[in-house]
This record gives sequence, C-alpha cells and structure tokens, in this order.
Amino acid sequence: MSPPVRPAVEAAGALVWRVRAGRVQVALVHRPRYRDWSWPKGKLDPGEAAPAAAVREVEEETGLAVVLGVPLPGLEYTLADGRRKVVRYWAAQPAGRGDRAPLEARPPVPRAEADEIDRWEWYDVRTAAKRLTRQEDRRPLDALVETFAKDRLDTRALVVARHGQARKRSQWDGAEGDRPLTGLGGRQADAMVPVLAAFGVGHVVTSDWERCAATMAPFAHAARLAPEISPELTEAEHDESPARVAAVVGRCLDERVDTVLCTHRPVLPTVLDVLATHARRPVANRLPTENPYLQPGEVLVAHAAMTRRGPRVVATETHRSTAAG
Repeated sequence: MSPPVRPAVEAAGALVWRVRAGRVQVALVHRPRYRDWSWPKGKLDPGEAAPAAAVREVEEETGLAVVLGVPLPGLEYTLADGRRKVVRYWAAQPAGRGDRAPLEARPPVPRAEADEIDRWEWYDVRTAAKRLTRQEDRRPLDALVETFAKDRLDTRALVVARHGQARKRSQWDGAEGDRPLTGLGGRQADAMVPVLAAFGVGHVVTSDWERCAATMAPFAHAARLAPEISPELTEAEHDESPARVAAVVGRCLDERVDTVLCTHRPVLPTVLDVLATHARRPVANRLPTENPYLQPGEVLVAHAAMTRRGPRVVATETHRSTAAG
C-alpha cells in the first residue's frame, strides 16, 4: 500500500515594483541563513488566503505596505523532506500610488527577525536578474518586464463578489430582499476582508438586498468605507434591465480606484459579459461560463489597465472563501 500523499506547502509573495528615471525597479530581500537574494515571500498561515499572505510577507520582510496587481508565474519544487512547495506571486506596488488603499483593514505586521531577513534593496530589473541567486526566480521577473513593456502592469482591480451563503428560500418567510446570511455566510464575509484589503479595494458597490449588504459589511467597517448601494445589482432590477447592470459595471471599470462589486448569482452572467467585452480574447476565454459562475463567498478579480481606448481587462483570478463550513 502506497503512503498517503502529503499536502503541498503553500507560500505566496510579490514582486514589488516602481519606476524611477524611466526604469523599472524591483525589491529584493537578502536571507542570511541561505546567503541568497530572492523575492519577499513566505508560507501561508492556517486558514490564510494566498493574497493576504503575499502582502503580509512583503510587509514583514521589507516594511512596505503594498497593493497587489496582476498575478505572475509561480514556482513549484520539491523540498528536502519530499513535500512539494507551491509559491504564488503577484506584481505589487507600494500603497499610496494615488489610490485609497484600505490599510485600516489590515492587522499590524511585525518585522521579520534579522536572522531571517537582514536587508532589502531596490534594483533595476536588469541588475535584479543578475542579483537573484536562483535561476528559477527570474521567471516571474521576466513576466513582469514583459507585462510592463505592453503597458499592462499598472492596473486597478474590479473585484466581483458573490454574496456569502444565504438562508434557503424555503426556510425564509420574509421578503426576498431581506433574506439573511447563514452562519457560514457570515464567516465567508469575514474571510473576504483580507483578500479585498490585499487588492487595495477603496470603493464598495453592492446590491441593497440584505445578503449582499451583509457580505460587504465586515470589509466596509474594517476599511472605514461607506458602501455605495446600487439597486440595479439586485436580482429583481436585473430582470427588468440587464443594461442598467452593465452600466454600473462599466462605470466601475472606468474609475481609477480598486473596487468591489457584490451581487447575486443570476446577475453574474451580465457582469461577466461586460468584463469579456473589455478583455483581451485569451482573458475573456478564461472567464467563468457555467452556472453558478462563482460559489457563495467567492470573488473574481479583474485587473484592468487604462488604455487610450478605455479600460482593458488584462488578467483575472478567482479566490474561494477560506471559511470553514
């Protein structure tokens, strides 16, 4: 009988970038234990979402509070004990790039001990490629450089959220718009907070039905944001006019602020259609096409770059709730 497969070790980090004198620079950290230069990264804490881990690790190792941008190629390799390690990476910018990053929604982050990270430096990307100790660490850097050359690196996020699990219609005697979240739905709403904070969400747009408003409440409270209530995003209003939903989504894409839009499963096809019309074909082809599109408490992050023709969705990713059932 073969031994059970051990779960992979999951880690996350970011390539923090900035532009100085027309040149892209990235932040590298030095680990004295391994005598190497690498990207800030680290293992996920139990129950922690990968985006939240990425911003936490960057702040621990550099002191920089960052906002995640487009996902970059990750790495997989085998550890000495035989376990597989999976590292996810994002491009990231220091908070304060003209956005309203909700740093209040993030817990305090202690700095890494000097025996773990003893220094970090900004390097031009060419110098960084030479400074990196491990050849495989150049893969996400090459992707970042290519994305910058195509004007797809400076993006804002439109996060599409499906509300958390709600009480079943058969178990609710009140109005449809008042149907509340279950206990699991409330935990899914709480678990969404660090994910939205990692992507720098500074604007909350939500259906005014209770299950959506309650899903957004924990983040809005933590980030000290007043949600924008949009009746157009309810199931009833969508049935009357999908065009009005499309207009709300288009407006959110046009705004230069990271935004979350919370709505219902029957509304999601219209939202996704708008994203598809603003996306490159390979990106549009990866959008969900089958019911239920997103699970309760799941989010889709659309990364939009501003072009001369308007916003262009250049990458997407999804994140399921880490809340326990």
